[in-house]
Amino acid sequence: MTLEHGQLIYEGKAKRIFQTEQDERVLIEFKNDATAFNALKRSELEGKGRVNCHISAYLFEVLESQGVPTHYLFQAADCWMVAQRVEIIPLEVVIRNIATGSLCKQTPIEQGEELLPPLLDFYYKDDNLGDPLLTEARLEKLGLISLKKRLEIEDLAFRVNILLKTFLKKLDLILVDFKLEFGINKDDQILVSDEISPDTCRIWDQRVANPEDRILDKDRFRADLGGVVQAYGEVLKRIQGACAKPRTCS
Repeated sequence: MTLEHGQLIYEGKAKRIFQTEQDERVLIEFKNDATAFNALKRSELEGKGRVNCHISAYLFEVLESQGVPTHYLFQAADCWMVAQRVEIIPLEVVIRNIATGSLCKQTPIEQGEELLPPLLDFYYKDDNLGDPLLTEARLEKLGLISLKKRLEIEDLAFRVNILLKTFLKKLDLILVDFKLEFGINKDDQILVSDEISPDTCRIWDQRVANPEDRILDKDRFRADLGGVVQAYGEVLKRIQGACAKPRTCS
């Protein structure tokens, strides 16, 4: 389905963002493109955009129901979402609950170790630089945000972690780690933005013991395990069973 929209504002690896008739609203299209390793690996997976759009809509509404501010307004169609227009802060905020992936490659922390408390990392959002990990000193040197806003982002990220972990645990899903992006709206309010989906979260199936079969996220694409959209669909199915349908207008 193609919706009426204005000029293309931005196109990323997984989404396109368009203007709308209302200046403070944008229309977001979730694409079927799959990428990994800073887009060195690419493919197109039929149905991926639809599933990620639905999952993101549900999870944004879960967060909003608990008082977390997000850019999400409503789901416009299968692959389309309407959101507040924000200026994205060029930081990727990663929360880790269980050690895996790059953390285990870069440190002696063992695969599968539970991280108590959860680990929060900031990365500089720049594909040309490979989204490098930022130390506190580097973050301060770049001057991307004030200390007050950084602390607000950290607080929001940890709140999101608690809420998502609790919600997904009820569905027998383990939230291993995830990436968040934040934006600032016209009222200078910080909002959880971008998307929350198996593209941006590591999710394991608590009902499955096999380390490969339990993966329900983009690691299936990274490791050529197959069944990527089917795994994402399993996450969506469980969420749909626990939530009302996402709102479709606002």
